[in-house]
Amino acid sequence: MKVVIIGSGVMGSGIAIESVRAGYTTLLFDINSDALTKAESYIHKQLEKAQSIGKITEEARLAALKLLQFTDQFSELKADFILEAIVEKLPVKQDLFARLESQNSSDCIFATNTSSIPITQIASSLKHPERLVGVHFFNPAHIMKLVEIISGAATDEKIAEKAFNWATKLGKTAVYAKDAPGFIVNRVARHFYVESLKALEEQVGDFEQMDRLMRATGFKMGPFELMDLIGVETNYSVTQSMFEQFQYDSKFRPSRIQKQKVDAGFHGRKTKKGFYNYDA
Repeated sequence: MKVVIIGSGVMGSGIAIESVRAGYTTLLFDINSDALTKAESYIHKQLEKAQSIGKITEEARLAALKLLQFTDQFSELKADFILEAIVEKLPVKQDLFARLESQNSSDCIFATNTSSIPITQIASSLKHPERLVGVHFFNPAHIMKLVEIISGAATDEKIAEKAFNWATKLGKTAVYAKDAPGFIVNRVARHFYVESLKALEEQVGDFEQMDRLMRATGFKMGPFELMDLIGVETNYSVTQSMFEQFQYDSKFRPSRIQKQKVDAGFHGRKTKKGFYNYDA
C-alpha cells in the first residue's frame, strides 16, 4: 500500500516516520520546498536518535529511509491512503480533498488529522464523502501511541476499519470516536490549556509556576510547555473551533494572551519563541 502524507510540519513528519517504520512506501508532500528540506533533516535526526537509544537497528533505519520520498508537486499525490496534516481551517481542507478526489481512483482512502473540525463538514466537499475518515494523531506522532479514528455521518464503516487497522500496524493504540466537537481527547483535555490560560490572565501565578505544578502532579509536560511543542497557533485554532461548535460557551473561550502570541508570530518551538524562548 502506498501512503501520502500532506503537510511536512512536526506532525506530518512524525506520521511519515511511523509509516515508513511500519514498512509502507510513503510520500511526504508540502507546497514549501524549504519546509520539505527541514522535514527531511528532522526525520533523519529522529531515526538516528531512535537507533542511538536502541529502539531500532541501523538496518531498520536505512530500510525505513528507502521507503520515504518527498515532493512539492501536487500532481504526484496519487496513492491508496492519503492523510492530511495541514492548517486547521475548514475551507483549506475541503479544497484539498476536492482536488485529491479529482486525481485519485475510487479505491483511495482519504484521512484527515484534524483535531477539532467535524469530519462531516470536511467530507461535504467530496462527491463521495463516505471515503473520508478522521485519523487523529497526537504530538509528537512518532512517540505518542494514541490515535483516534473518527467517522463522519457518511463515513463507510469499512473505510474506518481500514484506517483503524493501518494505525494499529503502525504500532499505535487506535480507538473509535464519534464526530463530536473535540472528539474524545481534545474535549477532555481542552481545559488543561483553557483553565491554565485563564489562571495566567487572572495572575494567579506565572506560566512557569503552573508548568512546574503540573509536572509535580505527574504530567510529563505542563500546559504552556505543551502548547509551545504543539504550536501556540495550532492550539489556539482548536480552542477557537471548539468555542464555536459549543455555541460560544464561555468555558471554551480562547485566551487573549494566547491570541496575542499568535498575532506576534510567537508560535512556540517552531519559531524559537512562544511562552518560552528557544535559542537552539
